[in-house]
Amino acid sequence: MSTQTEPMTDLEKISAHLAISQVKARYCRFLDTKDWDAYAGLFTEDFELDVSEGTSLPVIHGRDAALQQIRASIGGARTAHQVHGPEIEFLGRDEARVIWAMQDHLRWDAERVARLGTTGLTGYGHYHERYRRQKNGEWKIAASRLTRLHLEMHAATST
Repeated sequence: MSTQTEPMTDLEKISAHLAISQVKARYCRFLDTKDWDAYAGLFTEDFELDVSEGTSLPVIHGRDAALQQIRASIGGARTAHQVHGPEIEFLGRDEARVIWAMQDHLRWDAERVARLGTTGLTGYGHYHERYRRQKNGEWKIAASRLTRLHLEMHAATST
Protein backbone atom coordinates (compact mmCIF):
# COMPACT_ATOMS: atom_id res chain seq x y z
CA MET A 1 0.00 0.00 0.00
CA SER A 2 1.36 3.40 -0.98
CA THR A 3 1.40 6.53 1.12
CA GLN A 4 0.70 10.12 0.14
CA THR A 5 4.41 11.00 0.16
CA GLU A 6 5.52 8.23 -2.20
CA PRO A 7 5.85 9.33 -5.83
CA MET A 8 3.42 7.88 -8.34
CA THR A 9 4.63 4.88 -10.30
CA ASP A 10 4.58 5.06 -14.09
CA LEU A 11 1.52 2.77 -14.14
CA GLU A 12 -0.29 5.04 -11.67
CA LYS A 13 0.56 8.07 -13.80
CA ILE A 14 -0.78 6.37 -16.94
CA SER A 15 -3.95 5.39 -15.10
CA ALA A 16 -4.42 8.93 -13.75
CA HIS A 17 -3.69 10.40 -17.19
CA LEU A 18 -6.46 8.28 -18.71
CA ALA A 19 -8.88 9.12 -15.90
CA ILE A 20 -8.25 12.88 -16.25
CA SER A 21 -8.65 12.63 -20.04
CA GLN A 22 -12.01 10.88 -19.51
CA VAL A 23 -13.16 13.70 -17.23
CA LYS A 24 -12.35 16.29 -19.88
CA ALA A 25 -13.99 14.25 -22.64
CA ARG A 26 -17.15 14.11 -20.53
CA TYR A 27 -16.80 17.84 -19.87
CA CYS A 28 -17.07 18.53 -23.62
CA ARG A 29 -19.91 16.05 -24.19
CA PHE A 30 -22.01 17.08 -21.18
CA LEU A 31 -21.51 20.79 -21.92
CA ASP A 32 -22.45 20.44 -25.59
CA THR A 33 -25.48 18.21 -24.88
CA LYS A 34 -26.52 20.49 -21.97
CA ASP A 35 -26.57 17.57 -19.50
CA TRP A 36 -26.21 20.01 -16.62
CA ASP A 37 -26.49 17.48 -13.76
CA ALA A 38 -23.78 15.22 -15.20
CA TYR A 39 -21.68 18.29 -16.04
CA ALA A 40 -21.90 19.53 -12.43
CA GLY A 41 -20.59 16.17 -11.22
CA LEU A 42 -17.25 16.80 -12.93
CA PHE A 43 -16.27 19.65 -10.58
CA THR A 44 -15.26 19.96 -6.95
CA GLU A 45 -17.62 21.94 -4.72
CA ASP A 46 -14.94 24.63 -4.31
CA PHE A 47 -14.36 24.85 -8.09
CA GLU A 48 -12.88 28.13 -9.35
CA LEU A 49 -13.68 29.44 -12.85
CA ASP A 50 -11.60 32.16 -14.49
CA VAL A 51 -12.83 33.42 -17.86
CA SER A 52 -11.76 36.98 -17.10
CA GLU A 53 -9.43 37.31 -20.09
CA GLY A 54 -11.29 39.37 -22.66
CA THR A 55 -14.44 39.64 -20.52
CA SER A 56 -15.57 41.80 -17.65
CA LEU A 57 -16.28 38.76 -15.47
CA PRO A 58 -14.45 38.34 -12.18
CA VAL A 59 -13.09 34.95 -11.10
CA ILE A 60 -16.04 32.86 -9.93
CA HIS A 61 -15.70 30.80 -6.74
CA GLY A 62 -17.84 27.73 -6.09
CA ARG A 63 -19.25 25.07 -8.40
CA ASP A 64 -22.86 26.29 -8.19
CA ALA A 65 -21.99 29.90 -8.98
CA ALA A 66 -19.74 28.84 -11.87
CA LEU A 67 -22.39 26.58 -13.35
CA GLN A 68 -24.99 29.33 -13.07
CA GLN A 69 -22.70 31.64 -15.06
CA ILE A 70 -21.93 28.98 -17.70
CA ARG A 71 -25.62 28.19 -18.19
CA ALA A 72 -26.45 31.90 -18.49
CA SER A 73 -23.66 32.38 -21.03
CA ILE A 74 -24.25 29.43 -23.34
CA GLY A 75 -27.38 27.61 -22.20
CA GLY A 76 -29.35 28.66 -25.28
CA ALA A 77 -26.50 28.22 -27.75
CA ARG A 78 -25.60 25.22 -29.87
CA THR A 79 -22.00 24.43 -28.99
CA ALA A 80 -19.14 22.14 -29.96
CA HIS A 81 -16.09 22.00 -27.69
CA GLN A 82 -12.92 20.10 -28.56
CA VAL A 83 -9.77 19.65 -26.52
CA HIS A 84 -6.46 18.22 -27.62
CA GLY A 85 -3.05 17.09 -26.38
CA PRO A 86 -3.17 17.42 -22.60
CA GLU A 87 0.04 18.49 -20.88
CA ILE A 88 -0.28 16.86 -17.46
CA GLU A 89 1.97 17.58 -14.48
CA PHE A 90 1.28 15.57 -11.34
CA LEU A 91 1.67 17.43 -8.04
CA GLY A 92 1.86 14.52 -5.66
CA ARG A 93 -0.60 11.67 -5.86
CA ASP A 94 -3.90 13.54 -5.74
CA GLU A 95 -3.44 16.74 -7.70
CA ALA A 96 -2.50 17.58 -11.27
CA ARG A 97 -2.06 20.68 -13.41
CA VAL A 98 -3.23 20.26 -16.98
CA ILE A 99 -3.11 22.48 -20.05
CA TRP A 100 -5.45 21.55 -22.90
CA ALA A 101 -5.38 23.08 -26.37
CA MET A 102 -9.00 23.91 -27.13
CA GLN A 103 -11.42 25.04 -29.79
CA ASP A 104 -15.02 25.99 -29.22
CA HIS A 105 -17.72 26.81 -31.72
CA LEU A 106 -20.91 28.52 -30.53
CA ARG A 107 -24.08 29.37 -32.44
CA TRP A 108 -26.40 31.76 -30.60
CA ASP A 109 -30.15 31.45 -30.31
CA ALA A 110 -32.33 33.93 -32.26
CA GLU A 111 -32.75 36.32 -29.30
CA ARG A 112 -28.99 36.64 -28.80
CA VAL A 113 -28.36 37.02 -32.56
CA ALA A 114 -30.81 39.93 -32.60
CA ARG A 115 -29.22 41.50 -29.51
CA LEU A 116 -25.54 41.00 -30.47
CA GLY A 117 -25.64 41.15 -34.25
CA THR A 118 -23.51 38.01 -34.49
CA THR A 119 -24.59 34.43 -35.08
CA GLY A 120 -21.85 33.03 -32.87
CA LEU A 121 -18.14 32.57 -32.48
CA THR A 122 -15.28 30.17 -32.94
CA GLY A 123 -12.49 30.39 -30.41
CA TYR A 124 -9.04 28.90 -30.06
CA GLY A 125 -6.92 28.82 -26.94
CA HIS A 126 -6.10 26.83 -23.84
CA TYR A 127 -7.71 25.58 -20.68
CA HIS A 128 -5.30 25.81 -17.73
CA GLU A 129 -6.74 23.48 -15.12
CA ARG A 130 -6.15 21.88 -11.77
CA TYR A 131 -7.56 18.44 -11.04
CA ARG A 132 -7.96 16.86 -7.63
CA ARG A 133 -8.46 13.18 -6.86
CA GLN A 134 -11.35 12.65 -4.46
CA LYS A 135 -11.42 10.19 -1.55
CA ASN A 136 -13.38 7.75 -3.73
CA GLY A 137 -10.57 7.84 -6.33
CA GLU A 138 -12.44 10.00 -8.87
CA TRP A 139 -10.62 12.90 -10.49
CA LYS A 140 -12.55 16.19 -10.62
CA ILE A 141 -11.80 19.64 -11.99
CA ALA A 142 -10.91 21.99 -9.12
CA ALA A 143 -10.01 25.10 -11.15
CA SER A 144 -10.17 26.21 -14.78
CA ARG A 145 -8.80 29.30 -16.52
CA LEU A 146 -9.57 29.92 -20.18
CA THR A 147 -7.05 31.82 -22.28
CA ARG A 148 -7.73 32.77 -25.89
CA LEU A 149 -5.28 32.91 -28.77
CA HIS A 150 -7.82 33.86 -31.40
CA LEU A 151 -11.54 34.59 -31.47
CA GLU A 152 -13.64 34.73 -34.66
CA MET A 153 -17.01 36.41 -34.39
CA HIS A 154 -19.54 35.32 -37.03
CA ALA A 155 -21.46 38.31 -38.37
CA ALA A 156 -25.20 38.04 -38.80
CA THR A 157 -26.26 38.56 -42.40
CA SER A 158 -29.49 40.25 -43.32
CA THR A 159 -31.86 38.35 -45.55
